Parts: sequence; structure tokens; C-alpha cells
Amino acid sequence: MAARIYQPAKSAMQSGRSGRASVWILEFPQQSQRQADPLMGWTSSSDTRRQVKLSFATQEEAVAYATREGIAYEIEMPKQRSVAPKAYADNFRFDRVGRWTH
Repeated sequence: MAARIYQPAKSAMQSGRSGRASVWILEFPQQSQRQADPLMGWTSSSDTRRQVKLSFATQEEAVAYATREGIAYEIEMPKQRSVAPKAYADNFRFDRVGRWTH
């Protein structure tokens, strides 16, 4: 399986466009199944590569690292955000769809 290079989405607590938006992550897929420990009930796995998450400033740095280390990779491009500009006055338009109540 190939490693995944992606740009994480912003969390629900972020309203702006900066922050983690400029970071690229390289992470490995899960190779073995997780198992529940019969005594404690903890979930464990013998796959230690799954625990590794590498952060890079740019996509090119992540790709260069993967090729230098001989890691097969897939790049997931981030989805572009589409914002329709609207005016505050549109909330009070006469032909507005839906009811306006206070």
C-alpha cells in the first residue's frame, strides 16, 4: 500500500483560512488488523508505521522525502472552498426564500 500525502482540513473550531491549512501530512496506511486485548480490553496492533505522521511545509518537500526514502505515495489534493459572496441586505429582501421572523 502507498503512503498518503494530504493537506488536512480545518477543524470545526477554526473560522479562518490560516493555521493548519499550509501543512502537508505524510501518513502510512494500516497494514494489519487491530485486536482487542483479552485482559484489559485495549485495542492494539503490530503495525508501528501507522503511528507515524510526518508534517511538511509544502507538498514538494513531502514528495521529495517519499522519493528519497523509496516510499510509494499517493497525493490527495485538497478540495477548494467555494464561497458565494452575499450582502447583509440580502437577509431582508422582499423576494427572499423562506420566512423572516424575529
